[in-house]
Amino acid sequence: MGTGFSGRAHDLRLLDEQLDLVLKQKLTTRGRALIMTGRRRVGKSRLVQEFCDRSGLPYIVFQASRSRTPAAERQDLVQSAACAGFPDAALIQGARPQDWNEALRALAIAAGDTPCVIVLDEVPWLVEQDHEFEGALQTVWDKFLSARPILLILVGSDLAMMEALQEYGRPFFGRAAHMTVKPLHLGDVAAMTGLHAADAIDALLITGGFPEIVHSWEPGLSRTDFLNRSIASPLSPLLAAGALTLLAEFPSSGHTRTVLEAIGTGERTFANIAARTGGAAPLPSGTLAPILNALAAKQVIATDLPLSTRQDTKNKRYRVADPYLRFWLAFLQRAIADSERGRPDLALRRIERSWTAWRGRAVEPVVRQTLARALPDGTWPDTEEIGGWWNRQNNPEIDLVGADRGPVAGRVHFAGSIKWLDHRPFDRHDYDALTRGAAHVPGVTGDTPKVAVSRAGTEPGLPLDQVWRPQDLLDVWRS
Repeated sequence: MGTGFSGRAHDLRLLDEQLDLVLKQKLTTRGRALIMTGRRRVGKSRLVQEFCDRSGLPYIVFQASRSRTPAAERQDLVQSAACAGFPDAALIQGARPQDWNEALRALAIAAGDTPCVIVLDEVPWLVEQDHEFEGALQTVWDKFLSARPILLILVGSDLAMMEALQEYGRPFFGRAAHMTVKPLHLGDVAAMTGLHAADAIDALLITGGFPEIVHSWEPGLSRTDFLNRSIASPLSPLLAAGALTLLAEFPSSGHTRTVLEAIGTGERTFANIAARTGGAAPLPSGTLAPILNALAAKQVIATDLPLSTRQDTKNKRYRVADPYLRFWLAFLQRAIADSERGRPDLALRRIERSWTAWRGRAVEPVVRQTLARALPDGTWPDTEEIGGWWNRQNNPEIDLVGADRGPVAGRVHFAGSIKWLDHRPFDRHDYDALTRGAAHVPGVTGDTPKVAVSRAGTEPGLPLDQVWRPQDLLDVWRS
């Protein structure tokens, strides 16, 4: 792979397949449109640049700018195309497009009949600037671009807006394939950091799999050494990425930012979030509910429901969706000021004091995601849903429930516990607590299998039906 580029073999293969459809004329149109989404700073722009460089074809990567005038954006787009090495670029040299129809048609003119790649990055900003952009894109695609051997890639970080582009009734509906670029997974993080399974999971929880942060983790560096180095510099990717993400998406003023911070620092229920963000009185439901819905639509937060054979739609729990932003909100937001005044030791002390408890909660969705990828398998051939269960008081709270379907299971296949301590294995006390707690889960009987996920393994002789250790979790992502 290119210098400094790793961990994206699957995504590059998907892009190669889309280009192959164009080159081998396997479509009803000669061109192909692809909508690429993903969280901000997840590496979409770097990925498409690498893909274009490897393709060997003429290409243009146009990066939109926020708050620019549409006229300036159109002019820059055409000038970029004129300088991109397209075979008929001379035909648009000096053109001054008056609207988006003219600007986008200029791309088709410059491309001629030669296979090429056109990337429009941060499409939501183009839509914000000029509501005519969507209609123009549809018109020019239908009449001109789709008739050429062009792979058109539309990239955007505003997930809600990018998904809206594909909705029925919108101009570009039904015209594009869709691809989501996700953070690097556990297997990639382990390979890039050179860490063993348990430590690689720690690295995933800290970096969230965001490429620029993972790349800053020198291979073999321990968690504490990485944090020491990163927090000592206020400009390190670990500190800066979270601040840049929040500044880009959520201004510091307003309730949205405070709601996100409340969830990021541990509030999980609607009532507790309302109380934390409302000041003297809880934030009204009519204000909080739309904020939570908007954050969920952007995939910044996730909403979990208890998994069992009984429906319970009102017992929601909220969490920040990616571990890095959760880590940043819990520890690093405050650490920036410590770093800037030369006292990173204060931030490091706070992290170490709370690390075990924070990690124990943060690892749970990573474990569930990993088991959801691993199952069904030969041992659990019908297990297609992995979740947890809790009552209103969170007492008991069952970390793992495996079932045939969700959100309401037809049958519960196992109940389990996650224990993520450095040196204490899952023991008889933990097993007995799991047995007592699981008895409260609708659908669990005395014969329901018990499972455990443990960082330090298990005490010998426990009647567990299956145990997953850190290496087992890593192997799921390497397979």
